[in-house]
Amino acid sequence: MFGIGFFKVDVKDGERAFLFRNGRFEKLLGPGRFRTFDLAGEYSAEVINVTRAEIPAERALMFEKTHPQLAEKNFEIVRTSSGEVAVVSFDGEPIRLVRPNATRAYWKTLTQVDVERIDAAATARVPDRVLDRLVDFQTNLFRVHLVEEYEVGLLFINGAFIETLKPGRYAYWDVGRKVEVRKVDLRPTPLEVTAQEILTKDRVGIRVTLTAFYRIVDPHKAVLASGDVANTLYRMVQFAIREAVATRTLDDILAARDTIDSEVRAFVAKRAEELGVEIGEIGVKDVILPGDVRELLNKVVEAERVAKANLIRRQEETAATRSLLNTARLMEDNPLLLRLKELEALEKLVEKVGKIDLHTGDAGGFDAMLQRLYKLSGNKTA
Repeated sequence: MFGIGFFKVDVKDGERAFLFRNGRFEKLLGPGRFRTFDLAGEYSAEVINVTRAEIPAERALMFEKTHPQLAEKNFEIVRTSSGEVAVVSFDGEPIRLVRPNATRAYWKTLTQVDVERIDAAATARVPDRVLDRLVDFQTNLFRVHLVEEYEVGLLFINGAFIETLKPGRYAYWDVGRKVEVRKVDLRPTPLEVTAQEILTKDRVGIRVTLTAFYRIVDPHKAVLASGDVANTLYRMVQFAIREAVATRTLDDILAARDTIDSEVRAFVAKRAEELGVEIGEIGVKDVILPGDVRELLNKVVEAERVAKANLIRRQEETAATRSLLNTARLMEDNPLLLRLKELEALEKLVEKVGKIDLHTGDAGGFDAMLQRLYKLSGNKTA
């Protein structure tokens, strides 16, 4: 700030000011008001906030050479070598992560600056105590990998397998090396094999869908043997079902689905061992027939049902006839039973009519009919 013949600058708490005269650094001003006589306008100042702040490394290095005491008192200059990483903390809080072969500088006038240097080239894994402080950092200097309870992790460094990781949290420095953690799911996994067109032995085109279950039992073998275990198994099952169907007629396929399941499972299970995979159940879900074949089979099934219904009806008729014959024989030997059967028929007839007129002629009317019934009963008693 300039007045008439004077140069004045105010520096607040938390600030410092570089004072220049004719472009050359004079001194570092602390909090307060600086005032000096300046008719020629030789003075200038640069006010900077120094609380938890970074200073350009080039300027800090310049002051380190030209004013070493000032630089040592006010700046923390951090230089990292190849393969070295530095964690910079302000007042105990990690703030910056300095990559290898880099230089950074920070004001330490009002801030306690601590620097922890880590040889990332010597050990690939980030120590847990460091990771806990840096886990929220957005940086490409390390990567965090979480292996779930149902997984295992395979650690590869520069393409070489190093070790198998149990469930947990891991972090590795991505400095001077390529780190890769391949996670393998150990849970049983379903594999749906969609319908594919296959010709049977009798030249009928059908489509078959299957469901298979597999589980990885040797993660290391599975990762090294195939880049995509699921896709490899898918192709194996397709080939197996094609072989099983092509050697059978349509009737054999429809009648022996369980046998086909067993053959496919045996074929796939033997080859899956080389992938470190255990095969569970394999089953044919659907056999889709062409429209004309399906219509013909429906007619055959319908004819079989009609024939079965006719057979059952004839069996019932035969049983009914045999029952009638037995009844007739009983009534032939027992007149009273025949008479009761007539009365039973009469009872059923009465239930369906509203009025009955009884004409007995000269037989004596209703009383005479009852007397004959009584005599019939008496003869049986005699």
